[in-house]
Order: sequence, then structure tokens, then C-alpha cells
Amino acid sequence: MKEKCYLAVDCGAESGRVMAGLWDGARMRLQELHRFPTGVTRVGDTMRWDITRIWNEIERGLGLAAKRFGDSIVSVGVDTWGVDYVLLDKAGELIEMPWNYRDARTRGIMEKVKQRVSHEEIFAASGVQFMEINTLYQLLAAHERDPALLGSADKFLMIPDYLHFKMCGARVGEFTNATTTQFFHPTKKQWSVDLLQKLGLPTEMLPEVVQPGTRLGTLLPGLRERTGLHAGVVVIAPATHDTGSAVAGVPGAAVEGRWQRLAYISSGTWSLLGVELHEPDLSPRSFELNLTNEGGVDGTYRLLKNIMGLWLVQECRRSFAKGGSGSDYAALVTAAESAPAFRSLIDPDDARFLNPPDMPAAIAQFCGETDQPIPGSEGEFVRCALESLALRYATVLHWLKEMTGRFIGTVNVVGGGSRNRLLNQFTANACQRAVLAGPIEATVLGNVLVQARACGELGSLADIRRVARESSEVEEFKPEHTDSWSEAQRRFIGMCFKRQIVGSA
Repeated sequence: MKEKCYLAVDCGAESGRVMAGLWDGARMRLQELHRFPTGVTRVGDTMRWDITRIWNEIERGLGLAAKRFGDSIVSVGVDTWGVDYVLLDKAGELIEMPWNYRDARTRGIMEKVKQRVSHEEIFAASGVQFMEINTLYQLLAAHERDPALLGSADKFLMIPDYLHFKMCGARVGEFTNATTTQFFHPTKKQWSVDLLQKLGLPTEMLPEVVQPGTRLGTLLPGLRERTGLHAGVVVIAPATHDTGSAVAGVPGAAVEGRWQRLAYISSGTWSLLGVELHEPDLSPRSFELNLTNEGGVDGTYRLLKNIMGLWLVQECRRSFAKGGSGSDYAALVTAAESAPAFRSLIDPDDARFLNPPDMPAAIAQFCGETDQPIPGSEGEFVRCALESLALRYATVLHWLKEMTGRFIGTVNVVGGGSRNRLLNQFTANACQRAVLAGPIEATVLGNVLVQARACGELGSLADIRRVARESSEVEEFKPEHTDSWSEAQRRFIGMCFKRQIVGSA
């Protein structure tokens, strides 16, 4: 059959891409058409997203797609990171430049909220872990900064919802990204209006929420004219939260019986480690462990933990470059491989690592406070970060095993971080589990395969995962040196959690 083309716009914290998914009836072949930086834009002392520039880059990519694939293009869908949003006026214009979740405006907001509404009540109304970057705290910070701002908004949209609006005019929210806000009810599957009203936030601006696979409309005439895309191209909402799309495309789940014994790590700037459930887990233990329930395809939930991820290495590299180093990521990983094992460990989720002015300095400070040697070279800093991430994964994996009662025999790492073979091996060692690495492009695969299913090419979520496996290369890593990693895990837990008793994986 003639290949059909499904377009994915996949935007992350560092870069975005317009990708083509080429479907031959059995496999999905991916082709990158346009890559562009996203990144933080500084506006005075604030951190923002230059959403206009990002949109212009997306239009450029869509134009390249039209020239390359023409009438074979069936649909397009967008996925991005979670928690960030835009506010529109009645004319559909941006009220302000959207904020970046790492901006300092939310510092201290969580504790202020706790004086008005308990964390237990917020968790019951959202099922979401407590992080100062959550949309709930961003809206409260916005209200504190300018009380009239939210009241002037006609529509609140998450970032991918806004990009879909720019494509077809639909002013709706999509389920998987809505669940990252901390004000979407996990069992009622609607906005937690009562919670927002208790906190004095307006609710009239909240959009209708649709499920992944919903057809949102056809392209606006102006966009067709500027890009050359044909009138039949449909805008389809995938799982717009990039982790939701990535988990839809986890290929390890395609092996018969393996899904119930499999955990995933969506590895990139953040690491999201979790399992898939048919219902959210709102238990007191889930609240105590600060786990989160994020929406997935077909109404599923991802019980997971956000872990700081390769942001630690990205920011180390940025600091090294300022000091004149020319080391790329490959050179840093090679240096880390040669560095001494377990010399220094950190808690990757310590708040100081969220957005420090200098990541190596923040790591050195943590090591000094915990009476550990301070890393003395690029390789030692990176090894400290990678070993600590792997040990954090092992701790969270133990929690997931406890929460689900499942024996989790395999961890499938997907996303850009799956290219880091040293971290993959460390993960296998620390978790004492087989690690499947790949595909790198799980997010894009999940995105385009949900679109293909919406167009009748596939029948179920299991079909999506089967095709993802048949369209991907996966490498397996087996545990090594488990005794030394078990000892490191005991040291890690004692350092990070002190009096809290937490078992190893």
C-alpha cells in the first residue's frame, strides 16, 4: 500500500521537532523534518516560553512536510511537556507571554496554600504529587502577582492545547495534560472546580476536556495557505503530555504477559518512573510517598514519580562550557565511566537542583553538607549524577512494587535518555532488573500511532504497542555487580531519607 503520513509535533524543554510517521500498514517509520530550540526565554528577571517563535518554527516544519509528502498527509497532533499554560482573551489573543515552570515565582506558594487547604484534600481532588512547578501553584502565583489577570482570561489552555488551537481553532483541553495541573479530578474526570474556588481562583476559563484520539477539526485556511498543507489534513489530539505519548509507545509491553510485570522510565530532562493502572491510586500510602496519577490513553492512569533526570547532566555541561570546556555529552559519559564508583552521591530530587545558577556548585554543596568527598573533575560530577539517578530509580521501583503488589521484572527506558548506555547499565545494576532501552522516539511513535488508530488503522492500545515494538530497536541490559550496588543503595537511603525506613528494590 502507499504509505500514509501522520505528522507529530513533539516539543520538549530543550528542543522541538516536526516528525513524519510513515505507515505502510504494518510498521511506522519515523523521519525528522525540522528541529528547533525551545528553551527558556528571559524577560527581565522572569523565565518564559517564546511561544510565538516556537509556533513559527512549527509552521516552518509543517511547510517542509507539505513539500515532502503532499497529499499523503492524513493528520497532525502535538505533544509537549506538562504543567505550563497560556491565557487567551475573547479574541483568542495571548494575554501574556507564557511562564516557564522553573521560574522562581512559585517558591513558597505550596506552604501558603497548605494554610488554606490541606495537602490531603488537594491530593484527593487531583491525585497529583506535590511539586512547586505544578499548574495549581503557577496560577496562584499569577493571582498573587496580578489579581486582575486571571479574571480577564476567557480561556485557559495547556501549551499543546494552544498549539492545536493555532492549527484548527479548537479551544479544548486534552485529558493527559489536564491531569498534570493538580486540579483535575482523577475519578470524576473533570476539573476540580470546588478546589479552585476554595483558593479564590476563577473557573469560567477552563475548557472542555477531550480524550486522546479526538478529532479536533481541520486546518485553518490561513495555515493551509502559509504551509501548503491540503484541506483534508485533520488535527487529532494524541496524548498531548509527552510522557503519555511515550508510555503509549512502550514496546516492552507488547510481549505477552509482560505489561503487568513492567515499569517504564521516560528518560530525558526529567525521568518519569511508573507503571500503568486502570484506576488512579489515591491511597494514604500513595499520598505519603508523594506519587502522582497522570492520565494515559484509553482512560488509563500512570502511577509514577517525577525524578530530576538528565537535567543534572545538562546543567553540569552548561556550567563546564562556561568555564571553557568543550566536552560534549559523549565525552562526559566516557569520563564518568572512568571515574571512581560511589565516591559521592546526591539526592537528585533535592530542591536545590531544580534551577541552580551553577549545578556543579549545587552538587558540591550537597556533598559537603553530607560529609562526602566533593567531585573534583567533570567525570566525577557526571558519575555522581548518574549513579544517584539509578539509585533513586531503585528506591521508587520498590515503592511501585509495594503499591501494586506486582513483581516488576523489567524496566523499559524510553526517550532521549535511553541513548545513555552507562545510565542504562547503572539502572539495571541498581534495580537488579533487566532494562530494555528504546525506542529513543517512543513519544513520537505514541503520538502518530494514536493518530493512526483514530483514523481506523489500529484497533487497541495493545495494537499500538505491538506496532511500536515491530517498528523499534530495543537493547537489553542485565544487572552486574549487584553486591556493591546493594551496599550503595543502603548508603543512599540512609543519606537521603535519614530516619525514614525505606526498603531497597
